Amino acid sequence: MPSAPRSPWWTPSVHADRRPFLLARNAITRAVRGWFEGQDFVEVEVAALQVSPGNEAHLHAFATTLTSLTGEPDQAFYLHTSPEFACKKLLAAGEAKIFDFARVWRNRERGPLHHPEFVMLEWYRAGAPYEVLMDDCATLLAIAAETAGTRRFSFRGLDCDPFAPPERLSVAQAFARHAGVDLLASLGPDGQTDRDGLAAAARSAGIRVADDDSWADIFSRVIVEKVEPRLGVGRATLLCEYPVAEAALARPKPGDPRVAERFELYACGVELANAFGELTDPVEQRRRFVMEMDEKARIYGERYPLDEDFLAALEVMPEASGCALGFDRLAMLAAGATRVDQVMWAPVA
Repeated sequence: MPSAPRSPWWTPSVHADRRPFLLARNAITRAVRGWFEGQDFVEVEVAALQVSPGNEAHLHAFATTLTSLTGEPDQAFYLHTSPEFACKKLLAAGEAKIFDFARVWRNRERGPLHHPEFVMLEWYRAGAPYEVLMDDCATLLAIAAETAGTRRFSFRGLDCDPFAPPERLSVAQAFARHAGVDLLASLGPDGQTDRDGLAAAARSAGIRVADDDSWADIFSRVIVEKVEPRLGVGRATLLCEYPVAEAALARPKPGDPRVAERFELYACGVELANAFGELTDPVEQRRRFVMEMDEKARIYGERYPLDEDFLAALEVMPEASGCALGFDRLAMLAAGATRVDQVMWAPVA
């Protein structure tokens, strides 16, 4: 028997249940904004319409057209999936410490942890190593919890202490610990990937591998099935040193070109943030974007244009580190909600 449809979010009784979560979100927003301003960050607000929504193979954008009043041909535009390109242009312009509570849009995404429109809190530090962002993330967890008046985050039976120092775990260590897979054995000296080697290791770990799976497909399956559910339990986890093949906008780690300066923040098995030591080589960035779009065309039959203005800005952008945090997910955990749309004032219908 099908379940009864849920009442609309604006139904008074539904809104009354949601309102404590929404007020907690507002308080967390104020506290986080205050912390950034106290650290001498400048708040920015970038345009959502961009010539490219981002160039990651598995991100899907909303497209529209820009029509000129002078009768010029319509131009394709996209709602951005992240404010990253525009924020980096601001770094190239001379800004040093910026943050943005950015509304972003991603198609093909809806569920307890996903919504087609959501808020991405992004911040950038020019001249700072990416490890500083790890400290930022730990601080933001504590601020959110303290503001919401909670000592523990809980989600789907998992608990996390937001005040405890996060565990720092490399992706290779996580693969070995949680899947019994030697990830680095499938990487060449410069980060080249060995698809068959990873496939064999994954099969030995009991993970299904299809004949047409790429190295990236297998990597993602190990992450999703074996690693992610075990991260951020007891305390937050900073999963770091991703293979360069899985870090399209991050620079290689000094001393080990197989991996990149990328980390993700997890709490209660929930991915909260993604951070990079930013790649500033426009030639290498173009190469990676083309590879990502080739993969997108192979899987989905579509590709997005490159933002040539962004690639030009990389030529003068300073060394920097940046982080993107799913603000709705953070508010959800801190407020004790079970779905991100419970902390959104007016969810997409």
